[in-house]
Amino acid sequence: MHDEPIDPFNGDPADPAAGLHDPGDAQLDPLTDVERQDVLEDLADLEIYQALLAPVGVRGLVIECEDCREPHYFDWDLLRGNLRHLLSSGRPRVHEPAYDPDPDHYVTWEYARGYADGVHDTLTDGGDEEESAERS
Repeated sequence: MHDEPIDPFNGDPADPAAGLHDPGDAQLDPLTDVERQDVLEDLADLEIYQALLAPVGVRGLVIECEDCREPHYFDWDLLRGNLRHLLSSGRPRVHEPAYDPDPDHYVTWEYARGYADGVHDTLTDGGDEEESAERS
């Protein structure tokens, strides 16, 4: 099973995008240890966010693109695949905005992080209150 969409033109000499690849791209520096650790942390966070938010109808995350200044909507699996691709290749994938996504089903990284922190704090505070009640 693949974590990312399969390129239907992979290995096809008539690939219409073949001319778009820059031969200099292959010479990019690999991720630094710090960058690699950041991506690994993003992957771990993504698992938590999906586990907490998917059951309430959130389909993925929205990210403001630095290049085109437009929001890009990523479902959980696509974002996970993009991060794994970044780990393995050292460079991000070429991307295009999603076609007509429903913004109500996507949240930002910041929202997801805040939601996860809130759930964590609630569980932690609940555990402290139970321990205090048991001691009384």
